[in-house]
Amino acid sequence: MFRKLTRLGLAAAIAAGFATAAFAQDNAKTIKLGWAAWSDAEFVTKLAAKLIEDNLGTTVELVQTDVAPLYQGVGRGDLDAMMMAWLPQTHADYFKRVEDKAETLGSVYEGAKLGWVVPAYIPQDAVNSIEDLKKDDVKEKLGATVQGIDPGAGLTRLSEAAIKDYGLDYKLQISSEAGMLTTVDRDMRSEKWFVATAWSPHWMFGKYKLRYIEDPKGALGAAEHVDVLARKGFKEDNPEAAAFLSRMKLPLDELEAAMFDAQETSYEKAVDKYIADHPERVKAWLAGSE
Repeated sequence: MFRKLTRLGLAAAIAAGFATAAFAQDNAKTIKLGWAAWSDAEFVTKLAAKLIEDNLGTTVELVQTDVAPLYQGVGRGDLDAMMMAWLPQTHADYFKRVEDKAETLGSVYEGAKLGWVVPAYIPQDAVNSIEDLKKDDVKEKLGATVQGIDPGAGLTRLSEAAIKDYGLDYKLQISSEAGMLTTVDRDMRSEKWFVATAWSPHWMFGKYKLRYIEDPKGALGAAEHVDVLARKGFKEDNPEAAAFLSRMKLPLDELEAAMFDAQETSYEKAVDKYIADHPERVKAWLAGSE
């Protein structure tokens, strides 16, 4: 469907060959889309790549790396675009460093949310908010641990701050999305108590019965929009692709359903199914491109 680079390490992601003459010649008309290994980012990026290649006659190169190198890559022009800029708060620090070197093409979806979740089988009168995690019996059952994700994620930074803001004697278990989900799956099977970092949209809400706990201090932020961030000059170099990306918007319920399909089958099959199930929406995204 599209050419895909192997996952690049944090330090090497931008420097490993992007500037070579051979790469430049071979990929002169290639659009390089960056993404981190988050379920929502993977789906929307692969959906965009499929539609660009099939309808605009342009090759797409997918570059998977961590969040910080994505922003660096777009800011330096090594990447053409990324479709997972969580703003205004989650990625505020990253965005600030490149805002004068990049431009926003539009929001892929709105109403995105960060927070901490617990399984629905934990009584709400026992754990309803982050403040409740201070209770001795709750702390013991949770092992004084919040299951986290990637060290470079905005949610990780906010969760570390939340632990301090609420005065929690808890450890944030930094891992990865896959590591967090493995813990969630294991603990759900045995009905063990846990609290984990989470975000919407995510397919896990379709698979597991989870609920967000309240954040009265607003430490984890409010609703956000997820934007397409492109390098300076991308719109001029690739006007059709830029216009398409600016029109690409998904309702959260559709995105979560597609992400769940991807887990049950594959991202490629889920992309094909979404395109087949939403012809009018896709047509509107591609308007003027045909």
